[in-house]
Amino acid sequence: MRRRRLADLAIAVVTVTTAAACGTSTPASPGSDASGSAGTQTTHVKVGVIPIVDVAPLYLGEKKGFFRNQGIELTMESAQGGAAIVPGVVSGQFQFGFSNVTSLMIAQGKGVPVEAVVNGATSTSKVGADVTGVTVKKASPVKSAKDLAGKTVAVNTLQNIGDTTLRESVRKDGGDASKVQFVEMPFDQMPAALDGGQVDAAWMAEPFLTIAKSQGGRVVASPFAETAPNLTIAAYFTSTKLATQNPGLIKNFTEAMTKSLTYADQHPDEVRQVLSTYTKIPSQLTNSLTLPRWPATINLRSVKVLASLGEKDGIFGGKKPDLEALFR
Repeated sequence: MRRRRLADLAIAVVTVTTAAACGTSTPASPGSDASGSAGTQTTHVKVGVIPIVDVAPLYLGEKKGFFRNQGIELTMESAQGGAAIVPGVVSGQFQFGFSNVTSLMIAQGKGVPVEAVVNGATSTSKVGADVTGVTVKKASPVKSAKDLAGKTVAVNTLQNIGDTTLRESVRKDGGDASKVQFVEMPFDQMPAALDGGQVDAAWMAEPFLTIAKSQGGRVVASPFAETAPNLTIAAYFTSTKLATQNPGLIKNFTEAMTKSLTYADQHPDEVRQVLSTYTKIPSQLTNSLTLPRWPATINLRSVKVLASLGEKDGIFGGKKPDLEALFR
């Protein structure tokens, strides 16, 4: 009964994904139209986010007043993935957005004018205890990453951070990464697909990783942790236009976000509490979820590793991303 209950809860949980559409919203342009508590004018800022564990520092920082202290009044606009957030930022619908760094590199390589401004989330670097993992059924013959060659593996988005890092895990384990067969599938469908035998393995993020393990799933690879130490997974970004026209806003947002990341990294219990304010993750799961790390800075060395893997796998369409322009 416990397994069935947790599986049912997955349907209600907001999907962790990097490629989907978002709902409509009314564009908000930043303007100074109100006075803050310290007598300074307040700038209204809209941030495009994915309602997942990774963005908890943003909500926690708002609760703690870190953004108000920088003269910023936040509005968070939820989307299902970075594919919807990137055009929203470029068009001015959002002043800032959250996306995994591979998606940002793909966009920048296509000439989309975006810039990363501050870290978003980082891997735990712990194999078997990271924020994502490749899971198989308990009785599966797959014992480690190399055994995934010739198997069907679900990822939430093809040609993105999931399959590039998973291939690296297979290569490092001595397997033939070219023989892994990837299938695109939303995270929230993966536990049931794995349990029903529709796929041999699934690369899952939290909370679906915890759900799959509660159903007897085994983690056989931790692609983020196995790709590079302290791998930067995601970042907050803005448009090149806004960065040029309003550097003061970029500075204030970055400073508030940096404080938020540091606080979240040091107060995991408060992170788990704030999850209920913006996600549908059931309270039964919040205490068992693996949280990412939230260092204040982007690990550029790890980003270069992701860029190299993306080039190797051909996800940039032959055009190398300009990391110096993207991560100024």
